[in-house]
Amino acid sequence: MSKLIVNSYADFEQYIGKELGTSDYLKITQEQINKFAEATLDYQWIHLDVERAKTESPFKTTIAHGYLTLSVLPFLWEQIVEVNNIKMMVNYGIEKLRFNQPVLVEGEVRVRAKLASLINLRGITKAEVNVSLEIKDNKKTAFDGTIVFLYHFI
Repeated sequence: MSKLIVNSYADFEQYIGKELGTSDYLKITQEQINKFAEATLDYQWIHLDVERAKTESPFKTTIAHGYLTLSVLPFLWEQIVEVNNIKMMVNYGIEKLRFNQPVLVEGEVRVRAKLASLINLRGITKAEVNVSLEIKDNKKTAFDGTIVFLYHFI
């Protein structure tokens, strides 16, 4: 699927209530998990200790931090939509986020996005996007939520 191009509020408006697209799959590696632990100071063994996870974890392997899976959202979002003619974009918030299932090391994830609402706040576009992080070959999503962006169109 090709990337959706949005050049204005009016362009965006026609997609309210519609699916915007799906990103490519991204593999979550142990190296990413280790670097995320280092960056966030979250060293829980279930993420880092491969040998212990094999025997003590119910998943029999290490798992990605929930917030690591959330942190790849901007990268995956940019594969779905290209917003042009903006001075600035601000990540405004996340609503109703639920982690449904862990992502196992070497698991592949992708984002599916739907434009829930679009509001013009005195020239600033507030976009609420329902997102699901899908896990390849798994019916249950890693997370679901609504991300909120503020776009300052030129």
